[in-house]
Amino acid sequence: MGSIAVVDYGMGNLRSVAKALEHVAPDARIVVTSEAGEIAQADRVVFPGVGAMPDCMRELEVRGLRQVLVEAAQTKPFLGICLGMQALFEFSEEGNVAGLDVLPGKVRLFPREAMHDTQGQRLKVPHIGWNEVHQAVAHPLWNGIANGARFYFVHSYYVEAGNPELVAAFTHYPFAFACAVARNNIFAVQFHPEKSQAAGLKLLANFAEWDGTAPNSI
Repeated sequence: MGSIAVVDYGMGNLRSVAKALEHVAPDARIVVTSEAGEIAQADRVVFPGVGAMPDCMRELEVRGLRQVLVEAAQTKPFLGICLGMQALFEFSEEGNVAGLDVLPGKVRLFPREAMHDTQGQRLKVPHIGWNEVHQAVAHPLWNGIANGARFYFVHSYYVEAGNPELVAAFTHYPFAFACAVARNNIFAVQFHPEKSQAAGLKLLANFAEWDGTAPNSI
């Protein structure tokens, strides 16, 4: 399985992500690192994140990690989680900041005034808790995971993909939004697989074995 670098930029649930990877991929070398060289040398890269986009982008710049992440997202199996998914896009309304511009699209704030369920009850922002994930494409990371499986979410912003072919899965809250995107060697999710019990661990196990090829290489 080689090595998996979990990117440490001072934000995110690094310990839980690393422990989950160690559990599902005991033969892999899991490295939590803020060193650009280690990220560049790793066979696979996980870009996790919890927090605000402006802080994320600032820390990436301060730690000299921006370019190595862009290069990793172009060359090796790459998994973005939560804020690590959002940062791959062009722009975020959270702080009105530019992202890494690896994928086309923008990150939008949930419109609080329009958030009501089918019964007319107001939905809270942030979106916190379990929700169904509806797979939009076949992908190696979905292997062994039922369509409609529930994953755990914590977020106030969502991705509006610039190309609909990027969308690998969607969730309703209350409208459909992209909760997973995929292109070539990149797979990124809005939910937290490390907090999503069996389905989340299966996704991480699939990533640990994935060679970076996918059917919807665009």
